[in-house]
Amino acid sequence: MESGTFYVCRNINNRSRPPTQSRSKNEGKDGKQTGSRCLVLMTVCLGLICVLLLVFITLYITITAERDLKGNARFFIPNERKNWSESRQYCRDRGADLMIINTEVKQRFITSLVKERVWIGLSDSETEGIMKWVDNSALNQGFWDSGEPNNLGNEDCIELDPGRDRMNNWNDMSCMFEEKFICEK
Repeated sequence: MESGTFYVCRNINNRSRPPTQSRSKNEGKDGKQTGSRCLVLMTVCLGLICVLLLVFITLYITITAERDLKGNARFFIPNERKNWSESRQYCRDRGADLMIINTEVKQRFITSLVKERVWIGLSDSETEGIMKWVDNSALNQGFWDSGEPNNLGNEDCIELDPGRDRMNNWNDMSCMFEEKFICEK
């Protein structure tokens, strides 16, 4: 910073002292210009701080959500193909159950991991048209593929097909079809 600029900023802050006759006209102009520059600089800095805060808050929320998902969800995908009921029994024999996907974060996370169709813990086998999770809770939010569920030929069990869409990839299927499955503890 130049010494003249420092002197002008110091004079702006110390307005109680009247200007001397030799400096009065130019100092007033310089002071206003420097004051304007200081305000612009402060405004830009404040804007940058706001942008940085927004970025940090977004990153914190994302990292926290992923950490909570990974920390709370212990899951595994057996290298076997079974129908929906056999898949559920396999999971239960190992202290787990078929996966419940009840958030968008979990849906995106699971879809990013699986490479082929898998059974999830959702069906309407008890009452047609009323989807329930394996813990008997009702479906609140679904991630259905276009036109699904369509109950084509008595399809009561739900699969996740990652080849269809990154987000909306659920399909109702005959519970007798054999495919991989995902268990969750």
